Amino acid sequence: MMNSYLDTAIDLYKEAAETPQKGLCCTTTPLWHLPGLAAPQRMLDMNYGCGSTVNPKDLTNNPKVLYVGVGGGLELLQFAYFSRKNGSVIGVDVVDEMIQASADNFLEAEKLNPWFDRKFIDLRKGDALNLPLDDESVDVAAQNCLFNIFTKDDLQRALKEMYRVLKPHGRLVLSDPICESTMPKSLQDDPRLRALCLSGALPLKDYVQMITEVGFGTVEIRARRPYRVLDPKHYETEEIIFIESVEVCAIKDPMPKDGPCAFTGRTAIYYGDDEYFDDGKGHILLPNQPLAVCDKTANALTLLERTDIYISQPTFFYDGGGCC
Repeated sequence: MMNSYLDTAIDLYKEAAETPQKGLCCTTTPLWHLPGLAAPQRMLDMNYGCGSTVNPKDLTNNPKVLYVGVGGGLELLQFAYFSRKNGSVIGVDVVDEMIQASADNFLEAEKLNPWFDRKFIDLRKGDALNLPLDDESVDVAAQNCLFNIFTKDDLQRALKEMYRVLKPHGRLVLSDPICESTMPKSLQDDPRLRALCLSGALPLKDYVQMITEVGFGTVEIRARRPYRVLDPKHYETEEIIFIESVEVCAIKDPMPKDGPCAFTGRTAIYYGDDEYFDDGKGHILLPNQPLAVCDKTANALTLLERTDIYISQPTFFYDGGGCC
């Protein structure tokens, strides 16, 4: 499995585990503000990620949660806040030093959180391409700013592994950099830039396509934010490259016959004179009541060329509900 870019990433995060480097490669996200939840400062300093992953609403009904690439353990601690059961949260990491650093942080977290027991979290040595878990064994799987370091072949393997371990209708929640510009090959092939969550960024369309090709029938784009700039003065590029971070939830739903449902924050509004509009495909629009629609439905409604239906452009923000 190992090659130069993975070796470089492992070495980089060994250093980050032994000497916490706040904001090492990514934009850190804050601790969830929940009653009785506190994190050790060292854990906060090791909060390496480009966005948020699992939302508290994903953690209902005591799910079994997998997190790949444990960092300092902050997200694992937050997930455990909702379950509070032994082994309900599994953390997998390939870097021994990062696993040990997280375990040390959980000892400190026990002192700050009377409700927390480090037995709630099951830390395992392993990597994203060969997860040490059984098939269909978790309800929620997540990673934050890890998959973008992979080449396309390895990214496909990592996504397949996540799909394998998720139960039917389980959720894969990801946060990764994306880039609509063409990334110069010299930057793509730079192991350190790839390990720093910069040069492995894909266009959003390609990123979503890789997710759906694995078999996920529903994909939600929950957020899209500015992230980094690679400029000619500091990087081997002839033009400025703008990188964003995206937060995605992929659901292990059956694949619809007409293709996956991808929600990018589009809305349909019917403003005609009838009591409602029915497209005959299960989508009913009530007058002046916005309905979240997937891209597939939005495109189908647009092709009707009606003058009494408004279809918004993608907002790249979606928080549930809608047509499917």
